[in-house]
Amino acid sequence: MNDVAISTQELTKSYGRAEFTVTALEGINLSISRGDFVALMGPSGSGKSTLLHLIAAMDTQTSGEIKVLGRSLAAIKDRELARWRNTHVGFIFQSFNLIPVLTALENVVLPLNLTSLKQKEKQEHAHTALDLVGLGDRMNHLPHQLSGGQQQRVAIARALATDPDLILADEPTGNLDAISAHEVLGLLRQLHREFGKTIVMVTHDIHAAEFANRTVHLEKGQLLDS
Repeated sequence: MNDVAISTQELTKSYGRAEFTVTALEGINLSISRGDFVALMGPSGSGKSTLLHLIAAMDTQTSGEIKVLGRSLAAIKDRELARWRNTHVGFIFQSFNLIPVLTALENVVLPLNLTSLKQKEKQEHAHTALDLVGLGDRMNHLPHQLSGGQQQRVAIARALATDPDLILADEPTGNLDAISAHEVLGLLRQLHREFGKTIVMVTHDIHAAEFANRTVHLEKGQLLDS
């Protein structure tokens, strides 16, 4: 098995056209090994989230190449993309992105609906994921009945539900108080150390980056080190 989880070659992403073009990423060459926990750091507008969305196949590059788990994302056909992403990528959003009318359990089941699992198996997988993040006793609560930290843990459980190869987190502690942020970061570190998950986390917080085992800096769309 290839030990490289993510690799990019001269990766560029631009928006707009002609004189109105804005280059979000320019010539990014990056390699991330399986089992790494990488913090992507940089000021606002440096291209951190853009790079994360490209890795997640939620956006497409302007030029260059990006391979995830040994496969060129450009080679994946549109009709396959959602299923590929659901199988291999767990994405954690800063704003949780939970469905407000669904319970914690129902939110975690959502990505499992794209799998071939039977309904009972989906429930079992979701139960296991919620137990892992310490919310086994909150699975029937609606999002508004949970604290911000608990909502983010539900979001992490949802990202884990399909047992993905990669966990991608976009400012996962940005909307949390210090105590909740520390708990969420500790959970991500546990997933890395105990379960060998490959994690890429966007953050501007030096304290949050300390939970990773490697830090990569971006500034004005360019990689400062790798």
